[in-house]
Amino acid sequence: MRITDLLRPEGIRLCAAPKGREEAIDLLITLQDRAGNLSDPARYKRDILAREAQGSTAIGSGIAVPHAKSGAVRTPGLSAATVPGGVDYDAPDGQPTTLFFMIAAPADGGDTHLELLSRLMVLLMDEAFCAALRAARTVPEFLACIDRQEQAKYPEEPSGTPDPTARSCSILAVTACPTGIAHTYMAAEALEKKGRELGIPVKAETQGSGGVKNMLTREEIAAADAIIIAADKEVDLTRFEGKPVLRVPVADGINRPEELIRAAPEAPICHCAGQAPPEAAGEGLGRQIYKQLMNGVSHMLPFVIGGGILIALAFLLDDASIDYSNFGSNTPVAAWFKNIGSLAFGVMLPILAGYIAMAIADRPGLMVGFVGGALAVSGSTFAAPAGDPGAVSGFLGALIAGFVAGYLMLALRILCGRLPRALEGIKPVLIYPVAGLLLIGLFMCIVNPFVGILNNALYSGLSAMGSGSKVLLGFVVAAMMAIDMGGPFNKAAYLFGTSTLAAADIAAGGSDVMAAVMIGGMVPPIAIALATTFFKNRFSQEERKSGPVNYVMGLCFITEGAIPFAAADPWRVILSCALGSGVAGALSMLFGCACPAPHGGLFVFPVMHNVLAYFAALVVGSLIGMVLLALLKQKKS
Repeated sequence: MRITDLLRPEGIRLCAAPKGREEAIDLLITLQDRAGNLSDPARYKRDILAREAQGSTAIGSGIAVPHAKSGAVRTPGLSAATVPGGVDYDAPDGQPTTLFFMIAAPADGGDTHLELLSRLMVLLMDEAFCAALRAARTVPEFLACIDRQEQAKYPEEPSGTPDPTARSCSILAVTACPTGIAHTYMAAEALEKKGRELGIPVKAETQGSGGVKNMLTREEIAAADAIIIAADKEVDLTRFEGKPVLRVPVADGINRPEELIRAAPEAPICHCAGQAPPEAAGEGLGRQIYKQLMNGVSHMLPFVIGGGILIALAFLLDDASIDYSNFGSNTPVAAWFKNIGSLAFGVMLPILAGYIAMAIADRPGLMVGFVGGALAVSGSTFAAPAGDPGAVSGFLGALIAGFVAGYLMLALRILCGRLPRALEGIKPVLIYPVAGLLLIGLFMCIVNPFVGILNNALYSGLSAMGSGSKVLLGFVVAAMMAIDMGGPFNKAAYLFGTSTLAAADIAAGGSDVMAAVMIGGMVPPIAIALATTFFKNRFSQEERKSGPVNYVMGLCFITEGAIPFAAADPWRVILSCALGSGVAGALSMLFGCACPAPHGGLFVFPVMHNVLAYFAALVVGSLIGMVLLALLKQKKS
């Protein structure tokens, strides 16, 4: 499927002058409609705007490629426009956008839009080609320029019997970025292009969101001199056993292709069976830990979002007047949603720990890390193997379990490398799982009691503070809800809040401490959602996509929506959220707000005392958290 087959003359506008981003989108949609690609332009525009809300499709260097799969697309197609004056399209480099391609793909069109996007990325990597497009004065000239470039990059397959050695490569590469779209293909094109310039054959496999393309074969790997892994996510290295493997961020594949190609043959040899995969030269311990942590966070995120939304629906569909203490599960429908959402939340932290461990020690670490996270959630100790509520270590315990499990398994694999070769087959099925399970079980049963002591100390301190300043108490319990979001601080504050409900006057609105605790748990997700909305350049594309979900989670008192952001940037996110939560809790106490239920967020507002003041406190605290995040976090390049 060639670009010139999908880009009709009616779909091209040269030297356009839209006044802004939305006007540029309207122009491109009009061109799509003129080309006969759309059945419902208004619906297609809604789908394009929904995609743009996840993150700008501007890729920098004056180029933007808006795209969407939509039921309003009659046939796959492209539209294009040049804008000499430029448009502010929220590009990552801050430069105005002057060259646009819009991709329209049917909802049932498979990966058509990703294939087109990857092909466009390859062509647009050539600055001379982009300059020629911008300089075109007629539509035929514009199309001819594309046709020449596409013929050069993607020549027709030669006729006759293929040469069996034609695909052999001296250097192989694998490129992958977290979102699997632009940077994946840009890095592959940069490496292959530089290889042609140097006379060194390079073949790049892309692991994009549409699946693996240009896959490396066993024969090519066997014949290769070295492998380059330009990726910002974990890549399976077992097939490269015994080969020099150079690991670098995907950005290096784009910016330093020549250096990587020349350095690859001297890279460390990959021995995945007995030690950690070789890391990039100069890659520090901090970056390694960050990548391991993000592997756990990215796998945990669907459980946070899916479980949180279902729990929110449970509160929406329930009747708080039946039983405040059982709010969310009073009616059968609400209980059904609550149960499914709670099950997803129940495995959220084991998933986090398991995939952190897997990033460190590969597959042998997954089970050990998962069980370690489950032990953190249950609070298992030697005295109470089934779990002690006072020893639950929550989010912090799962983080510790993930890293400890990973490095335990790494050490175990190195030790087992000294065993006779005859025992090689029983390592993954017997030695690793049994020994790893015993070791993580021992470790977590030792750690959990100390966390229980910390919980009890925090709870006792909060009880003593209640007789003093109410405003200070509100600040402290609310800030504690945002410090570790499910860990000992959060758990102690929440238990203290719920314990005050027993003595509270429900008819008068409930407990003022419970109100401060709940607002402290609502602020972090809302502050993060606001920051991802109004300060997009402080967050990665993946964070901008998941950020808006936190509006719902925050309003429903589901603090866990903030966990992925806190895990990725702990001190900035936790400090900002804790201060915002603390101010909200102090204001709640100052205004005399009270809550009769231990959960529910927005859905218990109708039965709260002084609810308008409570809402004002929530807004103030969330805005403070948002502003602090914007000030503390650095802009993303």
